[in-house]
Amino acid sequence: MEPFEICKDVYQVGGSSLTSPDDCSIYLVDGGSELVLIDSGTGRSFEKIVKNIERLGLSPRNLKYIIATHAHIDHIGSLARFKEEFNSRILAHKLDSEGIETGIGVGAHWYGVIYKPCPVDIKIDRDQEELTVGKHVLKLLHIPGHTPGSIACYIDIAGKRVLFGQDIHGPYHLPGGDRKMAKFSLKKLLDLRADILCEGHFGIFEPKEEVKSYIERYISQL
Repeated sequence: MEPFEICKDVYQVGGSSLTSPDDCSIYLVDGGSELVLIDSGTGRSFEKIVKNIERLGLSPRNLKYIIATHAHIDHIGSLARFKEEFNSRILAHKLDSEGIETGIGVGAHWYGVIYKPCPVDIKIDRDQEELTVGKHVLKLLHIPGHTPGSIACYIDIAGKRVLFGQDIHGPYHLPGGDRKMAKFSLKKLLDLRADILCEGHFGIFEPKEEVKSYIERYISQL
């Protein structure tokens, strides 16, 4: 499977069918002069992610930011490589930054990989922040539940709201999970009325009605 355009300036460049079976879904936003990558997989597929970015006609050297939606190995495994090779700035929530920087509790042993701890350059600690990436502005939301410092982000582009909702499906019973907070967080995402949902593992959902149905399914299980 090849990397593909989801909508204008938004792409999927990694995931279980694109880079490695144990990768999360990895998304890219093209801001023109700057790029931002959302999550980075388990660490086994760094070269494939880079190649997929190049296949889109984009330069990985323009990767200004990597957003780590939460501190689980399938989302953070390649952070250090991106930082070292492209000088990308790593962004995460303050509450999950310790795991990213130390490797403690990230679950690398679940996947049989060795995680290289990575400094976090930007530690957000409010319910909502903004990140300017070239010509685009991403809104970042704190959505605790899957982990204490889970974040999602969204962008309004070409008349559509695209939500990078990360692991909406959970699970929420792992250490650091909180079902009560998860329900609150998913309702926050539902209120965004996104046209397109880019989920953390299960791909792309659209139109708006399908996004709503998908999020409501997991709210009902909490």
